[in-house]
Amino acid sequence: MPTTQPIKDNIQELKKQYDSLKRGKESLLAMLDETEIPESVYNSNAIENSTLTLKETEKILLDMEVSRDVSLREVYEAKNLARVIGYIRNKSQEAEISKQTILLLHQMLIGGISDTIAGRFRRAGEYVRVGNHIAPAPEHVEAMVDSLISEYVNNFDDYFLDKIAKFHLEFETIHPFNDGNGRIGRVLVCFQLQRMGFPIIIIRDKNKKDYYKAFEDYRNKKNTKIMEKVVMLALAESLHKRITYLKGQKVITLSDYARMHKKSAPAVFNAARRQNIPAFREKGIWKIAENHK
Repeated sequence: MPTTQPIKDNIQELKKQYDSLKRGKESLLAMLDETEIPESVYNSNAIENSTLTLKETEKILLDMEVSRDVSLREVYEAKNLARVIGYIRNKSQEAEISKQTILLLHQMLIGGISDTIAGRFRRAGEYVRVGNHIAPAPEHVEAMVDSLISEYVNNFDDYFLDKIAKFHLEFETIHPFNDGNGRIGRVLVCFQLQRMGFPIIIIRDKNKKDYYKAFEDYRNKKNTKIMEKVVMLALAESLHKRITYLKGQKVITLSDYARMHKKSAPAVFNAARRQNIPAFREKGIWKIAENHK
């Protein structure tokens, strides 16, 4: 279902502000990207049922000791995903998405964890399922990925959010790898957004219910509306955060903002979730510019 014109207008206005404010402030943007990596890693792994907390993820990425015994696999998953997210920040500007790039990112993600399946698509006899969905037979995977990429790069008619949402839904439906499909898929969403001059986004574990419902709706009804909304809200939040920092505004928690301005806390938080106000999350805590009217 195509994104509505009011949403397109809002994203266009935010992008216009972002492009205007970011000139000469590349170092600040790089800093914001860097500080978001642990949060991106934590949320993407949590969606895949990792037991690591955000604090533990931060410590692992800083090579600090974690207070409990965690599996070596989860440590590698965190470090490898952080490396992948850092890698696409520069590489997304060099070339359009390709099969070779997807395979390289998978090698970076799964290498050292499951080397026999890293950097390659599923082979004959390697079937996978997600919930009740059985992915296409491995013999069809490579051709389906080729077709998906071709359709994406040659589609000049659809709105970019609709294209990205459809690509993500179809990529996860193909499920081309034995492991790491969700994490690679979410990285590719960020890759595609960065190609268009947008910042990376975080699809959060707290929004997992809507995120999974998006796949269910697509597989059962070919409905892309929920995924379009998931990506749109994450992008609006990412833009709001960067615009706030680029303006040099004082940032406070949304709870403090509600108290300070004598506003209903439930109403304010609901507006934040809908991105009707320029609020954003840092380490899971909603924040906003103190002087927002």
